[in-house]
Amino acid sequence: MNILNIVTAKILKLITSLKKNGKFVLNLYMFKSVLMLMKKFILVISFIFSARLFAQTPNWSEHIAPILYNNCTNCHIDGGIAPFSLVGYEKAVAYAGGIKSATASRSMPPWPADLQYQRYAHERVLSNEEISAIAGWVDGGMPKGDTTKAPAKPVLKTGGSINSPTRNLKIPDYTVKTTSDEYRCFVLPTGFTQDQFLTAIEVIPGNLRVVHHALIFHDTGSKPLQMDAADPKPGYLSFGGTGSNTSDLIGIWVPGSEPYFFPNGFGIKLLKKGNIVLQIHYPGGVNNVVDSTRVILKTTTTPQRQVAIQPALNHNAPNLQNGPLYIPANQVKSFNNKYDLTPAKDTIRFVDIPKWDFHWQRSYTFRNVVKIPGGTSLRGQASYNNTSSNPFNPSNPPQAVSLGEGTNDEMFLVYFWFTLYQAGDENIIIDNSVLKNVSKTSVLKTENTRIYPNPASDYAWVSDVRFMEGNAQWKITDLTGKTIAEGNFMMDAGKRCKIPVANIPSGAYQISIQQGNTYYSGRLLKQ
Repeated sequence: MNILNIVTAKILKLITSLKKNGKFVLNLYMFKSVLMLMKKFILVISFIFSARLFAQTPNWSEHIAPILYNNCTNCHIDGGIAPFSLVGYEKAVAYAGGIKSATASRSMPPWPADLQYQRYAHERVLSNEEISAIAGWVDGGMPKGDTTKAPAKPVLKTGGSINSPTRNLKIPDYTVKTTSDEYRCFVLPTGFTQDQFLTAIEVIPGNLRVVHHALIFHDTGSKPLQMDAADPKPGYLSFGGTGSNTSDLIGIWVPGSEPYFFPNGFGIKLLKKGNIVLQIHYPGGVNNVVDSTRVILKTTTTPQRQVAIQPALNHNAPNLQNGPLYIPANQVKSFNNKYDLTPAKDTIRFVDIPKWDFHWQRSYTFRNVVKIPGGTSLRGQASYNNTSSNPFNPSNPPQAVSLGEGTNDEMFLVYFWFTLYQAGDENIIIDNSVLKNVSKTSVLKTENTRIYPNPASDYAWVSDVRFMEGNAQWKITDLTGKTIAEGNFMMDAGKRCKIPVANIPSGAYQISIQQGNTYYSGRLLKQ
């Protein structure tokens, strides 16, 4: 049995029991929208401040370096995950054009969730003023400014982000050599002599080239140790979970993940004498690459309110409403799942990711703990584009895709971190920083923006039921954000427009339609 199913079954059994007793209420560590009475005043002050600050051309030392160092150099630093560094004036100038286009389109810093749908704790986004400052600096000749006023250069972080961790566990150096997907579990003893409560967890991949994703389990049984001893290599092979029915999921790492800190007073209980079982997925086609992934834990012996992790919305029946999860070649197909406890009247928005990106996955935490009342129905929707119009399709020509955990398979799992409700929990603040003023730049769902023919040779028609009659602008950009062509047109009652593409080189592009402050977007393949 798939370990995710086992974990789900355990928690759903608990939820069902609580529901029968009339006690089913959850907390989610997610943001509850807060309307501030002073919002307009704050925005006006922000605008005036920005106008004064950048009345002259922004310079690198005082204006641009702080933006880059606070938002970009966690990755864009020598030795970091990004392909180039943005530390220092010379590096910023070398990539100035790309910085301007990437920040203007909000493709960088990467934050896939739509901020017009919901706001979150610890958002890594730029304000409208910061984006304008970058554009003004580039357009103004990129002045250096007084370097004595520049912030100190950031230094590559070689360790974890959790201060004073309780355990820093490392897998044995493992040489990955596989032609197909490999799921390998590593057993890491915690050495705890008394029960602990996990308050923070972080995974540091030993080699970002080969670690596809990782699931972190806690297990007090002997089976993982037995399977480890039976495998001559470090760890043991186990597809679909740990192979142990006493494993409890305590964390997830996917590309783009960051350390997870539980709110004060909350944690996951870890029984003494247990083991961390780290299941790592290595994709096929890897030859002699060494991995040394680590798991960092911060725990306390002080009792905490217990938190559980559950994929309450998942790709299995009865959750999946229109399954099985199967996407035929050359089709765009949507699926819906739900976990029903009889529908409630109000809607609580969780997250909307219009352009899902495998490389930038993360968990989203709301700015306040959110109370989910009894009678709530959790619902999710996912759309898969298995056609040649999707430039990220791994198969050319497209092949049928089924449910599975392989690199070319698909999944539909929405995990929730939750605990039982206590009065006043909705007042717990996760992040009280002032929200940045962010305009609407994230695109709407591309499955409703039709582009045809696709691939196109001379013209591409774009249609969408949400188009409005009147003036609109179109733009074609390449995958780096560079504008290739653009123009204006009048949208007619047919809610479609005809865009010339004959003079555009063959390749993959993005077409954007703007009407006022609303953007529509879709992918185009030019023959």
